Amino acid sequence: MTGQSSGGFAVAGADPDEAERRIQQWAQGFAEKAQRYQEVQAQTEQLRLSASSPDGRIKVTVRADGSVTDLEFTDKVRSMPPNELAAQILSTMHRAQADIAGKVGETMAATLGDEDQQTRSMMLDNLRERFPEPEDEVEEETSSKWDGPAEEDETPAPPAAPAAPTAPPAKPRRPHFEDEDDDEFGPDFDPLRD
Repeated sequence: MTGQSSGGFAVAGADPDEAERRIQQWAQGFAEKAQRYQEVQAQTEQLRLSASSPDGRIKVTVRADGSVTDLEFTDKVRSMPPNELAAQILSTMHRAQADIAGKVGETMAATLGDEDQQTRSMMLDNLRERFPEPEDEVEEETSSKWDGPAEEDETPAPPAAPAAPTAPPAKPRRPHFEDEDDDEFGPDFDPLRD
């Protein structure tokens, strides 16, 4: 038998020294790959992504895992109603998180090159699913007890139409059994009544 290889390893009958050399090469390649992935992990753990609200009142910074590391406000937030402040914080946080997949992808490309495209694609798809791009946000009018009086040109809503009367609940029907003789007893028959 000649020394053929299968999947990079020597098969039976091949030179044992050649087989050992190939195993060493494979182990070395695996160790180098593991080291590159550890570098990617270390670089990814150092990533910080920030986003600011459209009016600049709020700034949120997140890690690559999506957790918030910093939250900054300007003094202008004091005049914001609490529900608007909460909505702005969440919206800004989601915008910061939406950049995670892109930044992790850049880090992986810089360290791994074209290596392991399938694994990289799977990881980035997972990040995009967890931290999707925010949809175009439409400013919603929010009102609260803190809002001022309505402007004069607003017309009041028309009164609601009166509710339609409801029918009385139906009288429950007595179950009918096939062996009952309806001719002998009337519908008002009660065996417990004297």
